[in-house]
Amino acid sequence: MWGELIQEVRVAQTGVQILFGFLLTVVFTPKYAQLEHVDQVIYIVTVVLGAAATGALIGPVALHRVVAGRRVKPEAVRWAARLTFVGLVLLLATMTAALLLILRVATHDGYVPYLVSGVVMWYLLCWFALPMWTRHRYTSH
Repeated sequence: MWGELIQEVRVAQTGVQILFGFLLTVVFTPKYAQLEHVDQVIYIVTVVLGAAATGALIGPVALHRVVAGRRVKPEAVRWAARLTFVGLVLLLATMTAALLLILRVATHDGYVPYLVSGVVMWYLLCWFALPMWTRHRYTSH
């Protein structure tokens, strides 16, 4: 199970690192100073969420390095799976906040919360509801 978990983490980890890298550059652009205060707050929250997601999704790699050869693989897999789940939740929050900020700046329109809610519902369906349904439906009792 360790190999499968690390493969899953690699996919999520790459995405969050790219997103986080782009987020870090925004504050150094001239446009940042022109953002409304609420948009600057959304940006700061987004960066902090991105940092937390990065930490959680890199955590399983560090865990593996620290406990390798200590005969605690079942426990390490459980903790790594928990970190990965937390990382996915934080990635969901990061992407939601980033989408909210981008759409607020790009459109300044009242339908932004509805668009963001729709995308969040799609993420929840793809990342959590469908996997949980599949787990429930196809797990033998």
